[in-house]
Amino acid sequence: MSKIWSRLSGLFRNRTFIGADKAGNQYYVRTEQIDGIMKEKRWVEFKGEVDSTSIPVEWICWLNGQRKIAPTPEEMAILEARRQRKENVALLKKEEEERKAREGTGRKIASMGKGDGPDLKSFIQQLPVDKSAEASEATSSKRSAKIHEEKEVQDQAKQETESAEPTGSGASFRPGTWQPPT
Repeated sequence: MSKIWSRLSGLFRNRTFIGADKAGNQYYVRTEQIDGIMKEKRWVEFKGEVDSTSIPVEWICWLNGQRKIAPTPEEMAILEARRQRKENVALLKKEEEERKAREGTGRKIASMGKGDGPDLKSFIQQLPVDKSAEASEATSSKRSAKIHEEKEVQDQAKQETESAEPTGSGASFRPGTWQPPT
């Protein structure tokens, strides 16, 4: 009976309080010699009902020996704030989806593919007219006339040489006239 009593009293005398979590659970450590080797024993005392799911991950890692140093209150506060932010983001996303479902399909976002693009003609018409714009308009009309002539030349070349043999654009090619497609 005295051995049991000495072990129980030793259990409570040699323990060192390490910290507590937000649920009120308290964490302790005790160093004891087992078979000539100093071992560190770590445990938790639950506040109220024993519920292992109430232990935060950081304290679980410390209890299992995956962490050498117990989590500090500052670290726990930072991690709790991060968890709360994640919960808030998930809640906001859920509310946004519910709002969109109530509103219906709402406005549709047009995709910008290769064929879709801004209407440049209407944009240019909105700009104030000045002399430099008139000059650039004249050069653009010259370019479009040149491109039109080149297309006619290419069409004529195609009509003249309709054969099964592959042909290049050597007959109709003019250096410096190529323009990227618009």
